[in-house]
Amino acid sequence: MISSNDFRPGVSIEWNGGVWKVVEFLHVKPGKGSAFVRTKLKNVQTGNVVEQTFRAGETVPQANLEKSTMQHTYKDGDDYVFMDMETYEESRLSANQIGDRVKYLKDGMEVNVIRWNGQVIDVELPNTVVLEVIQTDPGVKGDTATGGSKPAIVETGAQVMVPLFISIGERIKINTSEDKYIGRE
Repeated sequence: MISSNDFRPGVSIEWNGGVWKVVEFLHVKPGKGSAFVRTKLKNVQTGNVVEQTFRAGETVPQANLEKSTMQHTYKDGDDYVFMDMETYEESRLSANQIGDRVKYLKDGMEVNVIRWNGQVIDVELPNTVVLEVIQTDPGVKGDTATGGSKPAIVETGAQVMVPLFISIGERIKINTSEDKYIGRE
């Protein structure tokens, strides 16, 4: 159990039948009445964000999450096969379990697989990945005065907006949480 007074960003709790991560919190002590904690919670499984108020000192169960480092080895049909880096056991995850982050998943990439009560609830990719551009329109010199962007498709099939000077075959660094181009590698 964890007290609402101990809430910090990143703390995981069990609430309303699911696992929620504290995104923001504010301890409020009004002049009249009792203190309370105003929080913004994100559901780890669905990604929904809600605002919730807890009484100061109210206790809620803390989520017992297991995090393991796994390496994506290959894709078998609709399943993605991962190898645990400590025990060398293989696990199969579906695209639904991985979510939209599957578009950046590359063979040999290490990810953190988070389990709650034995079931996979989240797959964390590295913050940045380096991928090769396989398709993009050529940039025309003098096309824009301030710099523009164009869509590019990378080796995993994801589409990212890149500057006009990027061409096919270049390796680019992408922020996986914001789906943004960071720079060339």
